[in-house]
Amino acid sequence: MLDFNQKEKVFVTCKDRSVSYLEKEIRELGFVPDSVSRTGVEIRASLEDCMDLNLHLRTASHVLYEIKSFYLHHADDIYRRMKAIPWEEYLDVDGYFSVNSVVDNESVTTPLIVNVKVKDAIVDRFREKFGRRPDSGSDFNGLVFQVFWKENHANVYLNTSGDTLAKHGYRKIPGKAPMMEDLAAATIYATEWNTRVPFINPMCGSGTLAIEAALMATKRYPGLYRDHYAFQFILGYDPMAYEAKVNKLKSKITEIPELKIIASDISLQAISFAQENAATAGVEHMIQFEICDFADTPIPEKPRGVIVFNPEYGERLGEETELEEIYRRMGDFMKQKCAGYRGYIFTGNMQLAKKVGLKASRRIEFWNGTIDCRLLKYELYQGSKAD
Repeated sequence: MLDFNQKEKVFVTCKDRSVSYLEKEIRELGFVPDSVSRTGVEIRASLEDCMDLNLHLRTASHVLYEIKSFYLHHADDIYRRMKAIPWEEYLDVDGYFSVNSVVDNESVTTPLIVNVKVKDAIVDRFREKFGRRPDSGSDFNGLVFQVFWKENHANVYLNTSGDTLAKHGYRKIPGKAPMMEDLAAATIYATEWNTRVPFINPMCGSGTLAIEAALMATKRYPGLYRDHYAFQFILGYDPMAYEAKVNKLKSKITEIPELKIIASDISLQAISFAQENAATAGVEHMIQFEICDFADTPIPEKPRGVIVFNPEYGERLGEETELEEIYRRMGDFMKQKCAGYRGYIFTGNMQLAKKVGLKASRRIEFWNGTIDCRLLKYELYQGSKAD
């Protein structure tokens, strides 16, 4: 049985181009990173800490707790090296586990080979020790073992998250072409919104950006909306400790009645979906929903805040021409009605972005799935820039 207070190497993963926002979150939780890479942050932490990380982080994908690190040269060596690991210290003989692998070694043509060899090693070790074996499969319903193998070095982790943390658990109706919750959170961090001035989200779709803004402002963390994590299947897990952490999350919620978050969409169905998602998240009362053309979105005069668009990118043939007018109108709207605000457009189409007619002061890189995107920042000055 593991000591949940024993500190080991922990690697918290995220989407490429989101690591600076993940690092900020991790530091705010009191951890000091040992290293930062393109897709993750390495720290020293315990399994107890991993529970907190899973419950709090908005931009993370998985929280991985290292159990073994060793040289591994060839696929022929996998079974022997993996069978020597004391899996019975982590997994109950009557439990359930899955294996996931990321591999970059010339002796391996597909990570599936590694998954099978590791699974066989675990099963055979249990059979020899106990005369029976735990169940296994490809879904993340129980304990998850994660293997990273690059060239001649392998790391084996307990994936304490299980399913990705990118889904925050409140969005029951995704709507059309939704932005994932972790990306929405990273986008809001990139705007440097201070959670006190208005947050305006025209063309809101299923409401993810507005909802994430409300969650951030009131300190509502993702752990409030999810109750299934892989750490709950590690030997030594204490359900009472988890319950105490969830109760502590609830105690952090701080309502801000005066905060203005406005989300609009021309589609009645989109607003209906957004309202239902906001209600699931417990923040429907914080968001002013409007059914209207984006140009009719109400913009509070004081205090001035941020306005964030996430328009379509025109991925299908013929769509780009239709969207040119929308991008032009977004630029006109920000110039004419949003003076003093900071404007942002998240797009995966830089040709369309040229139609906005405003000069971006920053171009912040993101990936939306496999689409190379930019969050374009516009300083919307009152009067002339010199004023």
